[in-house]
Amino acid sequence: MTSMSGGHGTVDERGRPPTVVAPGERGATRIADRVVAKIAAQAAREALGPLPPEAAPPHATVVVHHETARVRVHLELDYPCDIGARCFQVRRQVVQRVRALVGMDVPEVAVQVERLHPARSHGAAQGRTR
Repeated sequence: MTSMSGGHGTVDERGRPPTVVAPGERGATRIADRVVAKIAAQAAREALGPLPPEAAPPHATVVVHHETARVRVHLELDYPCDIGARCFQVRRQVVQRVRALVGMDVPEVAVQVERLHPARSHGAAQGRTR
């Protein structure tokens, strides 16, 4: 193996450095909290399906520490519905998507229901709902 010295260090005949740097010493990829939050919000949208027209889309906040993400999802739901089941679906989807897309463990997903939107019947006049 012949090595040549240039302005950027020593390289072999194929133009590669003669020594291989261990993976742990090459550097690291850091995924920003806001990226994980966007993935979590999108996962919540996927889990909920269509929302009432006046409902705001789900919003997520995330705290990342090492390879662990703690997620809080804020959402609005139609009513009546099984709120517990819908929140469970959101938690499960957020955990699966964050793990699949960024490889982080998600031990906690707090779901906060901000508002319930009552279903309106087609012939009902707009006003207060009791």
